[in-house]
Amino acid sequence: MSTTTAVAGGIEPRRLGLGDGLRHTFTLTWRSVLKIRTNLEDVVGLSLQPIMFLLLFTYVFGGAIAGGTHQYLQFELPGLLVMTVVFATMGTGLMLNQDITGGVFDRFRSLPIARWAPLAGAVLGDMVRYMISVAVTLGFGMVLGFRIETNPVAAAAGCLLLLVFALAMCWVSTLIGLLSKTPQGVQIYGFLVMFPLVFGSNLLVPSRTMPGWLQAFVQVNPMTYLTSAERGLLTGGPVTAPTVRSLLWALAILVVFAPLAVRAYRRKS
Repeated sequence: MSTTTAVAGGIEPRRLGLGDGLRHTFTLTWRSVLKIRTNLEDVVGLSLQPIMFLLLFTYVFGGAIAGGTHQYLQFELPGLLVMTVVFATMGTGLMLNQDITGGVFDRFRSLPIARWAPLAGAVLGDMVRYMISVAVTLGFGMVLGFRIETNPVAAAAGCLLLLVFALAMCWVSTLIGLLSKTPQGVQIYGFLVMFPLVFGSNLLVPSRTMPGWLQAFVQVNPMTYLTSAERGLLTGGPVTAPTVRSLLWALAILVVFAPLAVRAYRRKS
């Protein structure tokens, strides 16, 4: 969508090209990154929440589920990586909603920038948040005793797969943030969507221990495929099939929710 800027002195407005839009996007991406550094609550959430999850799940459930904390840590950490990153995507919608309700987007509309730059900048800036979540979870897991049993290339591929899937899921959060009237609404609706997906999977326990009706949902849950792929890439096991299915799910989520989010954004901008 073309955007024009008004210039003082009666000069004709200038049409903004793709290069201008990308420059504006990168500027607003840096704004999103700076917000992470200056927002103490966000820093605490990105760093302490993964640590809390690891400590609680490892030492509360480890002995009961796997017979020992180390065995359970090797099983659960790939799943906790998925959970941490998926929950982190909720921050995208929350911060967008805060910008809208706080009047920041009204300011953006008055600036000579591409209309799509604020949305693209918010999404790209949040990729840094996802990388922080992955680094903290994996790093503290290794402090507790987790060990990568494959190789560095496979581990890097696992981290990249998480970021690709997070990029798709953040559009779900973006749509929720654009449709909700308040930040509290974003949190409520976001958890209603994310909780069944995250906990109705093989993320924390083997699916064979669940009742049959729940296994039927778990077997088609995209989080199950993503968790299985992460386990294969980090600790060994099947890789190709769950990775391909994870990427197909990510593509499907992106194709469905990105256009819906952009449409909702255009109505507001």
